[in-house]
Amino acid sequence: MTEDQEITRKLLKTTADSARYCKLIEEARQYDKDEFVKKVTELLPVIYSDFLMLDSEELGLIDERYYPTYVDEQWYETVRRNVENVLGPDDIFLETFEEDMKYSDTPIAASISEGLADIFQALYNMVMTVKESEGEDTAGAYAECRENFAGYWSQTLCNVLRALNHLRFA
Repeated sequence: MTEDQEITRKLLKTTADSARYCKLIEEARQYDKDEFVKKVTELLPVIYSDFLMLDSEELGLIDERYYPTYVDEQWYETVRRNVENVLGPDDIFLETFEEDMKYSDTPIAASISEGLADIFQALYNMVMTVKESEGEDTAGAYAECRENFAGYWSQTLCNVLRALNHLRFA
């Protein structure tokens, strides 16, 4: 397999895994809490790994194009609330990696549903860009999402996974 074929294979896998995650989050209300937690704790490490596999430099991309946002504030909030309803009171966890924690004497509460919705927003925008471009913008959409992963939502994923892991095995 050539290097280009390997990169294409990785991009397709990442896009497919991202689409699976988006579908799971969109359909959260169809699951009971235990089943939802099980499914999302199995999928989040895959997503994390996918976004470690390739960086923009490996793709040879310095893409300055603007990619559309498909998740508006109302849809984001609907997705977040649906996950919150599934998790109930277990949606809130104590966050230790919050920047404000350095200056606080009291614990900082965070929301699993908000973290999952943040990840959903990034991945859904990527998946829809790929779909709408019929695959032509796959590398660029991935590069933009990868940049956001490195700068923001990778830490969110790790924090939320820790909280979900506690729910799954507590």
